Amino acid sequence: MRRLLIWLPLLVFGAFLLVFVKGLVLPGDRVVTSRLVGQPLPRFTLPGGVSGQPGLTTADFADGKPKLLNFFASWCVPCAAEAPQLLALKQAGVEIHAIAIRDKPADIARFLGSYGNPFARIGSDVDSNVQIALGSSGVPETFVIDGKGIIRHQHIGDIRPEHVPQLLSILEQSK
Repeated sequence: MRRLLIWLPLLVFGAFLLVFVKGLVLPGDRVVTSRLVGQPLPRFTLPGGVSGQPGLTTADFADGKPKLLNFFASWCVPCAAEAPQLLALKQAGVEIHAIAIRDKPADIARFLGSYGNPFARIGSDVDSNVQIALGSSGVPETFVIDGKGIIRHQHIGDIRPEHVPQLLSILEQSK
């Protein structure tokens, strides 16, 4: 029994080492996905993010046509990287609405002036209330909303060229 007690600290250390190495080799999934996929959009009304462009409400997503809802911010570097893909989606006939997160109208206008404006409507969510209600984990993030206002897909991170065909397919399936 005494011999076992002598080796016990080494065994405990070995177990901790194994758990540590496993965490390094096989890290857990750290992506926060929305539990609202398949559910209706939460009700919201947001003021316009820039002058000359209307704000955004839940009702804007219930007209029978699927749309993209993009969360972005002028201070977000990956948001700038995805701008060409959003413009390509717009050119393909996709209606895109946006919610600007924790941003100022002048900064949003400057961002759109630099990278283009693919958005039909932009709502301003200065406190991230709508972002949190949708289960969004950050910016950029894009949701496919069907014509009845149901969330059909969540795309976390910037949209890259290889994601455009997938998003177009999901939009088509959401009709």
